[in-house]
Amino acid sequence: MALEFKLSLKLGQRLVMTPSLQQAIKLLQMSKLELVDEVQEELLENPVLEEGQDEPTASETQEAEASAEKSEADEDKADPFDDIDYESYFSEYDEYTPQQSRETREDLPTFESRLVETTSLADHLVWQLDLSSHGTKLKQIGRAIIGNLNEDGYLRASLEEIQQMGNYDRDEVEQTLAMIQLFDPVGVAARDLVECLCVQLKQLGQEGTAAETIVRFHLDKLQNRKFKELSEALEIDMEDLQAEIELIRGLDPRPGRKYGSERNNYVVPDVYVVKIDGEYQIMLNEEGLPRLRVSPVYRRMVSRGGGASTPAEAKEYVRSKLRSAFRLIKSLEERQRTIFKVATSIVKFQRDFLDYGIERMRPLVLRDVAEDIGMHESTVSRVVNNKYMHTHRGLFEMRFFFHSGISTTRGGDSVSSLSVKDRIRKIIGGEDSRRPYSDAAIVKILKSEGLQIARRTVAKYREELSIPASSNRKQVFM
Repeated sequence: MALEFKLSLKLGQRLVMTPSLQQAIKLLQMSKLELVDEVQEELLENPVLEEGQDEPTASETQEAEASAEKSEADEDKADPFDDIDYESYFSEYDEYTPQQSRETREDLPTFESRLVETTSLADHLVWQLDLSSHGTKLKQIGRAIIGNLNEDGYLRASLEEIQQMGNYDRDEVEQTLAMIQLFDPVGVAARDLVECLCVQLKQLGQEGTAAETIVRFHLDKLQNRKFKELSEALEIDMEDLQAEIELIRGLDPRPGRKYGSERNNYVVPDVYVVKIDGEYQIMLNEEGLPRLRVSPVYRRMVSRGGGASTPAEAKEYVRSKLRSAFRLIKSLEERQRTIFKVATSIVKFQRDFLDYGIERMRPLVLRDVAEDIGMHESTVSRVVNNKYMHTHRGLFEMRFFFHSGISTTRGGDSVSSLSVKDRIRKIIGGEDSRRPYSDAAIVKILKSEGLQIARRTVAKYREELSIPASSNRKQVFM
């Protein structure tokens, strides 16, 4: 069989990820804070972009785009690039100062005055150690102990390891450890939970009491709620046992948590939903987001073209920066339009929730919104990811409004899983603490209300609500 070359034509379609599409997808799934950082970085890297209060008009944008295209098409032609007045260019650049977008209020506190530096557990303990009257050696041992505490305040190094850090004496290490355990917060530097709780009981003057006996020898019975066995082991009645248990419940098993390094993460809403004249209006939050435009100086330079004396690299650099600027501006506009469409559709579907509350939340999936606005589900998913909506009922992540439904026996309608969780919470909140409802009993109550739900689903929702099982909710002491 002989080999030969042939030419053939084939017609096909394929999806090509253009730079514009890639940038649009990237910006769409960013949060508000990430978007601001991205725009600021682009402003620093692209000299063609500048920040201004007024948006460019349609005629300016069309003129700039036409100039960029003309510059590319007529690249080989001779243009009067030498006619550019550089002195005029720099004078216009220096004279241009964007106006403030809003007036500053002198009566408002400065940003620096609102900054708060939290004190770490180690700093708090070292401060107390330095105030003590102990010698230099004990303070060195104390710093070694403090340096080996975890975030809960427990000592994660053995006394032998502390000794080896400076060839310290065992008695001095134990003396320093006992001293630090009485620092604020009391019980810090304990080696286990029992020691932590016993130190706190000693500080309260409860050493040698029934509460200390429970902590030292019967903590497992307390955790498993075996109160009758505890009462018999301690030879006290249930009323006295209740007082001892309430004392133990007031202790702090993690004394170092209050000085944790966790910081509050503030959320900036992307969308505001405001009710005006009985209708909900969607307002995009553009505060802090720079308004971008193509520099008019560069637009005039491009419209004049480039001369023979101008290097080709310089022409290509300006053209590439112009294309990048147009892509960014268009992607930002498309991002805002898409978020507005998705938010409008969500409000339309969940209007009953906004009017009446969580009880009227309706089931909603991404497909419903995608079909409503004529977009793909993946696009809707990117929009609702890390985006927040502020309403008169609170601040919610946009994914909060998407939940599966539970079928009912009332006309085949479905109820949102959030509404079912809220109903379970209310049922448990109104139960008799001496006879709490089991999961099977909650299923019967929900079925009597027309909800078809399985027991394992009730258990799943209860765990998501951080509600313990009925055996742990039962109130033994009255």
